[in-house]
Amino acid sequence: MRGPFMKIARTVVRRIARSLTLSRYNDFTIAAYFRKQGTHIGENNRIEVRTLGAEPDLVRIGNHCTIGPNVAFICHDGATWLFTEEFPSLQKFGTIEIMDNCFIGINTTILGNVRIGPNSIVGACSVVTKDVPPNSVVAGNPARVVSTVEEYKKKVLRIWEKQRPPGYFEGLEDGGKYSPEYIQQMKFKELSKLMEHLNKVCWSEAKERDSALSQHTGDKK
Repeated sequence: MRGPFMKIARTVVRRIARSLTLSRYNDFTIAAYFRKQGTHIGENNRIEVRTLGAEPDLVRIGNHCTIGPNVAFICHDGATWLFTEEFPSLQKFGTIEIMDNCFIGINTTILGNVRIGPNSIVGACSVVTKDVPPNSVVAGNPARVVSTVEEYKKKVLRIWEKQRPPGYFEGLEDGGKYSPEYIQQMKFKELSKLMEHLNKVCWSEAKERDSALSQHTGDKK
């Protein structure tokens, strides 16, 4: 009994120690922890995960990137397990590189031997199996190009004209040099103002859509 108990105890202690270590970091400072694991990471990133997979030294992240929650980095091919009786040492690995100014959405999975080009967006819940071209938006399983970043930018700017509350981020100029951490602090500070405005605008838009759909259905009849 002593052997299994000691093994469980050591596992629990290691998990507690890791949790305590990670508690010292936030989304803007966790890069320092990953660098200690051998990961090459640039500056001004927001990283919302606390693991870069089993091979963090095979992951590289550039500057000014967001890595959303629950993003999985798969640098190894576990399916080689099928052949271990014939080839006991057989394994297969690949690198993952996320270049400057990229956004990786929540619950995305990135496989090995993939490079995500600069100024790119990966939509939530995507599975990235091959390189992502620079300045592109990809989404899906497997992830495919759905638009350019410039097209996406124009779309969200049109929407934000309606959704931005009066006086929101007052004093901060477009094009100003602000750190990602400072911008995030401002978003938390003005969250109530934003939500109050969105509650009016978004539900009003939903009502208009319902009215248009009802009218369209009635015209068909």
